Amino acid sequence: MSDQAKSAELTALQAALAAEHAAVYGYGVVGGQIGAARRAEARAAYDAHRARRDALTRDVRDLGGQPVAASAAYALPFPVPDSPAAVRLAARLEERVADVYADVVRAVTGTRRGSAAAALREAAVRAVRWGGESVAFPGLAERAEQPAGAAGATPSASASVSP
Repeated sequence: MSDQAKSAELTALQAALAAEHAAVYGYGVVGGQIGAARRAEARAAYDAHRARRDALTRDVRDLGGQPVAASAAYALPFPVPDSPAAVRLAARLEERVADVYADVVRAVTGTRRGSAAAALREAAVRAVRWGGESVAFPGLAERAEQPAGAAGATPSASASVSP
């Protein structure tokens, strides 16, 4: 692998890791507000993002990189005072994660590409389950409408986020 390809792969994996950190944080907020009927779904998504985060940390280290650290807190895209808002946040988190994994699919090869494609698919399916809407090619066309970022939450300088 050329140095340029390795650098591109490492950059994409770091972006995915940052997105997973934000998703894990976001699902902590979702879990605090979600209704009982969807609590198991939120927990499963939280666990899936933690597992992806851990795998990405290993991948970054395998490429000789220092994994990007999670921020202490993330600014949410909107207030989350109740269960309907928590559902909207979960859908937004998944859409943003799918966006980032689309970039990873383009940047990596081999088994990492397969893992990234699986992560993209899983996030797109979860986004549809949470939000009820789908797009033909998750992570691609809709990116033009949204700023690049880590899973819909941006790092915050404060230790907490006020919804």
